[in-house]
Amino acid sequence: MEQSLERIGEMKRKGRWWICNVLWLTLLLASAVGVAAQEEVARHVDLLQIEGPVTPIMISYIERGIQTAEGDDAEALIIELNTPGGQIDLMNKIVQALLASRVPVVVYVYPQGAYAASAGTLITLGAHVAAMAPGTTIGAASPVGSQGEDLGETVEKKEKEDLKAQARGLAARRGEKAVAWAESAIEEAKAATAEEALELGVIDFVAHDLNDLLAQMDGFQVEIEHQEVALNTAGAEVRELPMSALEQFLHIITNPTVAFILLTIGVNAILTELSSPGGYAAGIVGVICLLLAFYSLGVLPVNYTGLIFIGLAFVLFVVDVKAPTHGVLTVGGIASLIAGALLLFNSPLYRVSLAAVVSVAAVTGLFFAFAIAKVVQAQKQPTVTGQEGLVGGLALARSRLNPNGVVFLQGELWDAVAVDGPIEPGEQVEILALDGFCLQVKKARLS
Repeated sequence: MEQSLERIGEMKRKGRWWICNVLWLTLLLASAVGVAAQEEVARHVDLLQIEGPVTPIMISYIERGIQTAEGDDAEALIIELNTPGGQIDLMNKIVQALLASRVPVVVYVYPQGAYAASAGTLITLGAHVAAMAPGTTIGAASPVGSQGEDLGETVEKKEKEDLKAQARGLAARRGEKAVAWAESAIEEAKAATAEEALELGVIDFVAHDLNDLLAQMDGFQVEIEHQEVALNTAGAEVRELPMSALEQFLHIITNPTVAFILLTIGVNAILTELSSPGGYAAGIVGVICLLLAFYSLGVLPVNYTGLIFIGLAFVLFVVDVKAPTHGVLTVGGIASLIAGALLLFNSPLYRVSLAAVVSVAAVTGLFFAFAIAKVVQAQKQPTVTGQEGLVGGLALARSRLNPNGVVFLQGELWDAVAVDGPIEPGEQVEILALDGFCLQVKKARLS
C-alpha cells in the first residue's frame, strides 16, 4: 500500500515537472513570437523627396534626414531625386554627407520622366544603393561656369579631371564599365536611360515604384563603416520626412520661373514707390521681392546677359513715361523683357516658363502703357496752376476799368486793364493775358 502511494506521488511530481516545462517553453515561444512581431512592425525606412536644382536647402534637408534615420534606427534612408544638377561645391557637400552616413542611403531617381543630371549624377553614384524608375535618365555631368557658360580650356580641363577622379572613386565598386561611363558623362556629357545604366552597372536596381524597390533591395549587401550590412527592407514601413515650412519656401523660390516673377514684381514695386513716394507699402514689397529674387539668382546658374536685357526693359519703360513716344519705347521694353527672361538661364535644364514670360511681359507692358496714357492726357489738358492757369478764368471788377482799374481774383486784388471799353464795378471780367502783375481783361459773356 505504501509503495503504491509512493508511485502515485512520484507520478504526480513528474506530471507537475512536465507541465511546468511545457508552460515554460510555451511562454518562451510566445515571447519570441511577440518580439519578432514587434520587430516586424518597427522595421521601417525613412523617405526624403527632392525635386529641383541642388541648393543649400537640399544639403540641410539631406543632412537632417540622415540624422533622423540614424536616430530612429531606420533600415535605410531613401532619397527620391529629380534634379537638373547644380554647383559643384554644393554637390560635394551632399556626397560627403552620404559617404559619412551610418545608415544605408538609397538614391532613387523617380518618378518617370525624372532625371539625375549634372551634379545629380555624382550624388546618385555616392549613395550606398542607386536605383532608377523606368523612363528616367542620368548623366550629362560636364562642368560649366557659374553663369552656365563654357569654361576656358585650362579651367575646363582642371574641373573635368577633378570630377572624373571623384567619379572613378564613387563608381569603382560598380565595375569598369560603370567607371568608364561615369568618366564619359563628365568628359562628353553622355547620358543613359534607367535600363542602360543598369546594364552598365551604374545603378543597382530599376524599380517601378517604392514597394518594388523595397522588395528588390531586401537582402542586398552594402558597406557601412567598412562592414558589410544586409538590407532588410521587404514589407518595411515607409516614413516620409517632409521639408519644414522654411525649407519648402526657400526651395520653391529657387524655381527659375518664380525667381523671374519675383524680380519683375520687385522692380515694378520699387518704380511705383519712386514715382509716388510716401505710401511705403510698394517700396517694402519691392525690397522683399528683390531680396528673395537675388537669393534665387545667387543659387541658380544665371546668365547676366539676360539680367541686362531685363534691366534695359525697365529703363525703356521709365523713359517712355517721362518722355512719351506714343508707346514705341514700351514695345521695345516688352521685347527686351521677353528676351531677358528667355536668356536668364543658359542651361536648358533651367528655363523660365514661356507662359509666365508672356504673361508677366504683357501685364508689365499694360501697366506702363496705362501710365503713359495718363501722362499724355495730362499734357493735353490746359494748365491750371501758376500764372498760365489764370488765363481764361473769371474775376470781379472792384473799381471802374477805363481802361485801368482793380479786379478781385482768387481772394486777391489785381491791377487790370480793360481791352474793350469801360467796365463798371461789380461786373464779371474774363482774363485774356497776364503782363507782369497786370491782368488784361474783357467783359465776361453771360451764358
